[in-house]
Amino acid sequence: MNLTSAPAGRAAPGNGQPGVRSWLLGINPAAKLIAACVISFGLIPAVDPVTGGIVLAVTALLLPFSGINRATLLVLSVPFCLMGLSTWVVNLLYGEEGLWGASGAAVRILAIALPGMLAAVSSDATDLADALVQRLKVPERPAMGVLAALRLVPLLADQWRTVTLARRARGLEAGRNPLAALSIFFGKLFALLVRAVRTGTLLATAMDARAFGTGPRSHARVSRWRLADTVLVAASLLLLAAAYTVSAQLGTLRLLFT
Repeated sequence: MNLTSAPAGRAAPGNGQPGVRSWLLGINPAAKLIAACVISFGLIPAVDPVTGGIVLAVTALLLPFSGINRATLLVLSVPFCLMGLSTWVVNLLYGEEGLWGASGAAVRILAIALPGMLAAVSSDATDLADALVQRLKVPERPAMGVLAALRLVPLLADQWRTVTLARRARGLEAGRNPLAALSIFFGKLFALLVRAVRTGTLLATAMDARAFGTGPRSHARVSRWRLADTVLVAASLLLLAAAYTVSAQLGTLRLLFT
């Protein structure tokens, strides 16, 4: 087994070490989570488009250094852009602030979501679980649950394809009938839910049999905190402070409860 191979959707770094183009891969997942939480919670009070726009623009500059390949970025950008567009349209049609308020809401939600997305897709699931337990002192049971959930995502995708092929083999096709297509979709969704519950039950039983969460355990790998991790957390605080300062200087800053 090649232990240095990059997870799906991420560029493989040369010689097992992250390069400049995949700099974010070498950051401790705990540092990325802390930075994402700092930015996300820090942007909640700001409802103007300038504050969120500054954070969104600077965070977007990290995309080329995230190690994520172009195909994955393209797939992730579709729901991300739809989220921003739908927020903008809803606030424009039903909000009271007009175009400025709708733009602020859309930019704000994108600026809050992007750091978390970057932290998730640029972190290996095992490294993330190690960082949660060793650095953030999360109890082992929920940390291993996060790891198991991330590892089971591809399995659920395979099970969805299996359910689809099984129904097609039985002649359950919707054709051009949208109501039949909707009924078949919810039927497949229920079947996937049943499989997910069964898989989760088996996994929980296996983890209990291995005494997860009953006491201290040793760790196969050490989650190390480096200077770059501290720099990333400090940079997130500076970015947030700079965004508020620039917005206040321009006179565009508008807070949620004012």
